Amino acid sequence: MIGVWAEAQRQQQRTQLIQQREAERRRREYEREAARGRREQQAAYKQHREAEARRATERLDAEVAVLQGLLASGCRAPAFRMASLVRSERLEPFAPGRLEHPVPMPQLRDFQQQSSGWTLGSGRRAQAEREAHDRYTQAWQAAHAAEQERLRQLEAYRQQYDRWAAEQLAGIRRHNSGLTELAASLRAGDPEAAVEYFSAALYASTAWPEELPHQVSAAYDPAMRQLVLDWELPRYGVVPEVKAVRYMPGTDQDKETARPVTQRRALYRDLLAQCLLLVLHEVYAADEFGVLDSVVVNGFVDDHDPVTGREAQLVLASVQAPRSAFSALRLEQVSAVDCLVEGLRGQLSARPDQLTAVRAGRRPGEVGGGVVSHGGAAAGGGEDEPDLFQMDPIAFENLVAELFRAMGMEAVTTQRSGDGGVDVEAVDPAPIRGGRIVVQVKRYRNTVPPTAVRDLYGTVQDKGANKGVLVTTASFGPGSYTFANGKPLELVPGVELVELLHRYGLRGRLGGAPVPAQRGAGAGADAPTLPDTRFPAGGPAVPEVAPVPEGFNVLGMDWSGRVALDVCALVCEGGRVLSEDHFVFFNNPRTPDGSVRSRPHAAPDKAAVEVGFDVLPQRADRLVLVAAVDPEADPHADLAGFTDARIRLLDTAGQEIDRLEVSDGRAGETALVLGSFRRRPNGDWKFVIGGKGYRGGLEDLLREYGVEVA
Repeated sequence: MIGVWAEAQRQQQRTQLIQQREAERRRREYEREAARGRREQQAAYKQHREAEARRATERLDAEVAVLQGLLASGCRAPAFRMASLVRSERLEPFAPGRLEHPVPMPQLRDFQQQSSGWTLGSGRRAQAEREAHDRYTQAWQAAHAAEQERLRQLEAYRQQYDRWAAEQLAGIRRHNSGLTELAASLRAGDPEAAVEYFSAALYASTAWPEELPHQVSAAYDPAMRQLVLDWELPRYGVVPEVKAVRYMPGTDQDKETARPVTQRRALYRDLLAQCLLLVLHEVYAADEFGVLDSVVVNGFVDDHDPVTGREAQLVLASVQAPRSAFSALRLEQVSAVDCLVEGLRGQLSARPDQLTAVRAGRRPGEVGGGVVSHGGAAAGGGEDEPDLFQMDPIAFENLVAELFRAMGMEAVTTQRSGDGGVDVEAVDPAPIRGGRIVVQVKRYRNTVPPTAVRDLYGTVQDKGANKGVLVTTASFGPGSYTFANGKPLELVPGVELVELLHRYGLRGRLGGAPVPAQRGAGAGADAPTLPDTRFPAGGPAVPEVAPVPEGFNVLGMDWSGRVALDVCALVCEGGRVLSEDHFVFFNNPRTPDGSVRSRPHAAPDKAAVEVGFDVLPQRADRLVLVAAVDPEADPHADLAGFTDARIRLLDTAGQEIDRLEVSDGRAGETALVLGSFRRRPNGDWKFVIGGKGYRGGLEDLLREYGVEVA
């Protein structure tokens, strides 16, 4: 018995030892796997950060390459011709939408079928037939009345279209007739015609990147057959200050390598020389009527004069180029600086980064006669609208203050120093919504950067103001509007500023040149859309929304719950939006090419987007639909109430092709990717459901897709 007991004890000890060893082996294996996982995760994280740093460096190199290749690429752009201004007489066809389809008329047999198969007596059967016939008669009368109403509405809509088409056609013919007169005036050496034509040539050019300014004042001397131009140059900041970005694993930070000052200055001087040479090339290439013997170009920047401290036009480069000398150049092969300074005997600032000016050549104001700025009316003419771009900065701030006073507020401009980023201070006496307002005034020509909006928000908080207003002569990008959404900020772009000035009896214009986004599109579109006034208030009942263009689809979105949402679309390549202009939302209702547009929705939809899949940019491989809580409508809402959502895919006639389900929202999240249409290798598009949510609202979502948010 003792021996058996001892053997059992030994067996139990051996079993426990084996189990302990196995547990220890499993623990060591787990620790090795965990360590391997951490190493792999760390390696993957390091590779990701290094790749991000490489991409940042590549972007910097690409920016510099664009600047260095400006002249060569610009010379490859097509020359401007008068024919590009001719507008086509082809109008948008008559498209009445739902009014085009007759009202279906009821059939008697459909009502008789309801009583077939009855086995009642003859009296009951006769009564049933009379009731069926009565129902048919009522339905036919209702359908007939509806059809007559449709025909009446269709005729009214047709008359509206005919009036619109006649007005459009008359305007197009007046425009084209004016071009014929312009060509005759050019051949006769008319100064106004010359300035108008060559200003249009510079603005219609596709040779200039969007980030570079396109600002010009011009005059023409018919006696010397000389065009005199003042052309705005890019500022020093256009050359990236950073040369490369490298990830440092030890500190888990990116290290930026500064571009040497001498290299950055050399790049900037070369860019300024390229700009002047490219202006000369554009003007001479557009001279199809042979009216130019020489061209003078003064390149300037708007900045604070280092001598006086006041904002002024500082000429950093100037050249007078006879046609004979310029036509002998091969611009694609030249060194821009040497060509400008040595070949054409022009002037170029040795230290443009320090705003060291050069002696300007002949200026447009010295020519005599009218000077045209930005392709518009003559500047400085007594009763003309003042050009906000050319206005003295202090006068511009005073004009903005006067606008606020005209709107019923108290407003004063601040001192030039120590203003803390405030140009105008205003007080709105209105109860509840009123209070102290700080105003910043930006006389820009390009899109205001999002950082300016963030700076304004910081000023509002620092000053304890009720609201901040940013007034500019330019425009704002999606990132600025997204940051301002839901904050006590108001953005006033140039177009809206001019409208406000006129509304309150003040004067001002934005040069008069074509809107920058329309450069290169030609003066006339092949298919202008019907204006909003085609459905005037009090007019006949016509389609609630505009007809869908041929080849386009409508994505109608509906959901349960009472949460107020903004539905947006992003045109992407991979996971990155093509550009800020390819983010369609409430302040950017269409992409530049018009392939994606927001549109008024019709029941049962709560939002709608119009998409031409076949005309999306070639490099775009997905269209992403997103939804975000509207913080102004309900600042405390989240997507918990976003349920039973769907997307209806509609054809041109408004017929439902497919219904696409999307995931519900979740509590705490304020933005959601609904889904994306992805381009297949064969060119078809496939819908992929989304579902990723964001707690930081539209701002967080947009950052992930590469949209800069202030």
